[in-house]
Amino acid sequence: MEPVEINAGTYYLRSLRADELLDDRPRLLAAFADPVHRRFVPHYVVDTVEAATAYVERRAREWLADERCSWAVAEPTTGELLGEVGLKRLDLAAGTAEAAVWLHPAERGRGIAATGLTAALRFGFGALGLRYVDYRHEAANHASEAVARKCGFTLVDAAGSDLRWRLTSDGAA
Repeated sequence: MEPVEINAGTYYLRSLRADELLDDRPRLLAAFADPVHRRFVPHYVVDTVEAATAYVERRAREWLADERCSWAVAEPTTGELLGEVGLKRLDLAAGTAEAAVWLHPAERGRGIAATGLTAALRFGFGALGLRYVDYRHEAANHASEAVARKCGFTLVDAAGSDLRWRLTSDGAA
């Protein structure tokens, strides 16, 4: 599917970009250099401009392949990248996905993650017809726990060092 933009009220959701009009790569490099970010988002290494370009290109390919819907949470007047939200492990046939969210270190603690993720979830349930979305994170990631609660997820599994939350299209666990 083609990427869509979403009005999230205070912010807007758009595709990640690296072009002559808007370049998210400097903010991506800064976010992925942060030790807290690296701890909780360990599967990506974005430490060069080339790696940041590849990250933006990967997200575009995932949209087109119906594998992941990913949005830059952006400041509406400047377009500045504040973070990223998404629906990963997207299975349109089964109606399932997993939520993903991270913020640039300078943007944490302002409610941006919950606002952005709520908008992405509305898209997932409304436009994509998802039945449920899971959200997983390390138990030590208290910011992610707060986002899960603010977005209405219900804790369904607390085994081991990870927590798994679920939100269904009807609001039940």
